[in-house]
Amino acid sequence: MLLDYENVCLLALAKDLFAFTGEQLIQNNAPLADRLRPQTLDEFVGQDHILAQGRLLRRAIVADKVGNLLLYGPPGVGKTTLARIIALNTLSHFSVVNAALAGIKDLRSEIESAIDRLNKYGKRTILFIDEVHRFNTAQQDALLPWVENGTLTLIGATTENPYFEVNKALVSRSRLFRLNSLDSKALHQLLQRALNDKEKGYGLKLINLASEAEDHLVDVCNGDARILLNALELAVESTIANQDSSISIDLKIAEDSIQERAVLYDKKGDAHFDTISAFIKSLRGSDPDAALFWLARMLEAGENPRFIFRRMLIAAGEDIGLADPNAIVIVESCAAAFDRIGLPEGIYPLTQATLYLASTEKSNSVKAIFKAVQKVKDSQKQNVPSHLKDANRDQEAFGDGMGYRYPHSVAKNWVPQQYLPDTLLNEIFWEPTEHGWEGQRRSLLDERRSKQLASLIEVEQQNPLTITSGKVDNDLDRWLSRQVFQEGDRLKNLMTKLWLGITWKKNHRVLVLEPSSLLWSLKPLREASEGGVVLLVSEDNHPRLLTELEVLAPIERPVLIDSKVESIKKLEDNLKFEVIGGRIPWKVFSDTNFSELWPILTEKCAANTELSLIISNPCSGPALSLKESLKFYSNKKNTDFSLLSDFSLLSDLISKEEKWLNKQEHKKKFILQLEKLGWNIYFEEWTEFVYQKVDNNIIKRWLNQGSEYREIILKNCKEETLTRLQELFKRLDGRTIKQKIIHTKFLAKNNN
Repeated sequence: MLLDYENVCLLALAKDLFAFTGEQLIQNNAPLADRLRPQTLDEFVGQDHILAQGRLLRRAIVADKVGNLLLYGPPGVGKTTLARIIALNTLSHFSVVNAALAGIKDLRSEIESAIDRLNKYGKRTILFIDEVHRFNTAQQDALLPWVENGTLTLIGATTENPYFEVNKALVSRSRLFRLNSLDSKALHQLLQRALNDKEKGYGLKLINLASEAEDHLVDVCNGDARILLNALELAVESTIANQDSSISIDLKIAEDSIQERAVLYDKKGDAHFDTISAFIKSLRGSDPDAALFWLARMLEAGENPRFIFRRMLIAAGEDIGLADPNAIVIVESCAAAFDRIGLPEGIYPLTQATLYLASTEKSNSVKAIFKAVQKVKDSQKQNVPSHLKDANRDQEAFGDGMGYRYPHSVAKNWVPQQYLPDTLLNEIFWEPTEHGWEGQRRSLLDERRSKQLASLIEVEQQNPLTITSGKVDNDLDRWLSRQVFQEGDRLKNLMTKLWLGITWKKNHRVLVLEPSSLLWSLKPLREASEGGVVLLVSEDNHPRLLTELEVLAPIERPVLIDSKVESIKKLEDNLKFEVIGGRIPWKVFSDTNFSELWPILTEKCAANTELSLIISNPCSGPALSLKESLKFYSNKKNTDFSLLSDFSLLSDLISKEEKWLNKQEHKKKFILQLEKLGWNIYFEEWTEFVYQKVDNNIIKRWLNQGSEYREIILKNCKEETLTRLQELFKRLDGRTIKQKIIHTKFLAKNNN
């Protein structure tokens, strides 16, 4: 029995010896890159971002607590080597499968062995799958249950992005570590190790590697350790030794050994997307040198130039946009030229387009379309405004197209007209930058937007009837009124009239009183660009002005203060205004608090301060305007206004309305107050007639709960009078009424 036992031991020893000898022979004949594979983490070169002392992956390997891993990176950076180090540092069984060679049968065998190993010996299994991205979906799905229940710990290595090439379920159950191309320091370190290692490298040979040859090998290997070591091996093994048995490797030998750089580029892989991404970002960043480099890399790798042109067309719209509208024309022309001449000469228009995009102004303001798309998704009502509808079909029946103002019929071919749906009146989608073509037009756009926003508010606060209105139900009311009144032209004329006569200087400090909108501040903002503009606004208008100021650049925005005496007193003592002006609503002008401001404002005036105010005083209220309109329409043929005879019942209301509107004593008191404060005053008056279409919205603004005019009626008349007035207005539905307004302009200069 002992003899048998000794024989068994000898046979086993012989078997192990032959196995060791075989492995040793394979090792000795292995390529240099394989012989020099690190065996420990301390020997591993590079990848400090994941393997330096204290890093998570290093701690996990040392503690033998490696979970499911996906190692992702280009060839020759150490993915397989790292897996072997893990194998040497684990008590688990380590199995290796190459996805390029293995099939579903091999996977089942590994899974069965892992189950058997776990059940019999309680030993875990780590399965390393090289090139895991080469497994198809079915093969990857076969792994999932066993990775899920812990039978297998998966370590996968791939050169492709796992998020695209690996089963999402596997990715979600694994930690992903990205290995980068080796830097020059790590590559030089590998070369020196290969030259000095006596056991696995060329330490037993005398090799003289010229510094320029070493630099060339490092530079051309593209961060790939395998290419570097293979090139060194070829140089050493193919070079004839000198008489002293030394081997000299100069730059020429190094160039022959590594040839030219193999551009890492797979038209369906990460390198493809990463390179075009670098190209586009270089264009966006206005770096023509970097753009040319990435262009050259793509061309050298055989990228289709038409693909590059397509991406440049996108960049011309996305990143250049309206800063230079000519950019997309240049790219399209160069693309057409390339199609006609092809390569190699086609490289000239390709380069021309690249340099143009990299050098021109940039703007991504065209992305405003995505804001509009989101608003389309979010908004419930997106009806086309009536005046924008096609008038050729339903104008007579439904009034489609009525009220539309043809821009080409007015000066400069523009009118402040509603074009958005009613629910989106104040929306701003496009925000042009200050660069290039769109920057040159930004101020004009800001002015037009301000006028449009102002028109919404002016109808409510400045029109002769709307001083009698309280709460406005919605913005639609204001827009409808604007269409009839043609507020854009009226406000433009009043604004011109307001600031006419002021002697402007760029360093003027201007105080604008009670602006209901930014419109009244546009002239001071332009003329006093080096001074400053302060807006004295009421509490009701403050939120509106804040909204409108968003259309201006922060540095261009005026300062807002409320119209309380205390707020004016808090202004800096050395802040003196050279110009004070504004259009004052009649309701504000007739308020006692308005007169209290002037002693304080006068103290804030510089020498020879100029004052310009416009006061708009309506002379006819709704009742009087209604009476005159009924008389006018009753004289028309085929018009039945039988209620005209009953209108005399409202004569008392009309007389009270006239008394309420006629407050000339306020103007006299104001003039006397300014004269006592040292102002020389000149004033002028003019009359204007305005017209407005009657509809349900207008009636509600005048007569519904909460309006000031309704309160006046109820103070002086009975409820039935209000009801009667509503009925009469309904008889005028769709008709136009005329109103009279007197404007007074005060022009003064402070003598203090």
